[in-house]
Amino acid sequence: MLITFLRSIVLYIIILIVMRLMGKREIGQLQPFELVIAILIADLASIPMAEIGIPLENGIIPILGLLVMHLVISVINMKSIRAREIICGKPRILIYRGKINEEALRRERFTLSELEERLRGNNIISLGDVEYAILETSRWSYSNTKTK
Repeated sequence: MLITFLRSIVLYIIILIVMRLMGKREIGQLQPFELVIAILIADLASIPMAEIGIPLENGIIPILGLLVMHLVISVINMKSIRAREIICGKPRILIYRGKINEEALRRERFTLSELEERLRGNNIISLGDVEYAILETSRWSYSNTKTK
């Protein structure tokens, strides 16, 4: 029991260090590749944490491998716009000059109801009040035509 507890602490510290090295982001701002790595790290850590018979290195080495992959993908992301579009996706203009871009909604599998819900979440009641709305790869942005 004590060994399982100590193994859990060791893996927790390693995961915490790895996640800090990956950078600061909120869950909602994670790019798809970052979310996948976070899920894989959790899965890799759970096996040696629970099974005393499995060497701790069997969890630590793959976690460090994922850290290296994350760092490589991050560098590629910073250096290449094309790679960034492939890895993270491209922002889509959902509303432009007050007109809904139905093709963009369809491509993003985004319904009109979801668009209205997001706008209401930003205190916009009428679609006519929106100059543009962009679905970014990690956040939502819009411009209100009314001046405050």
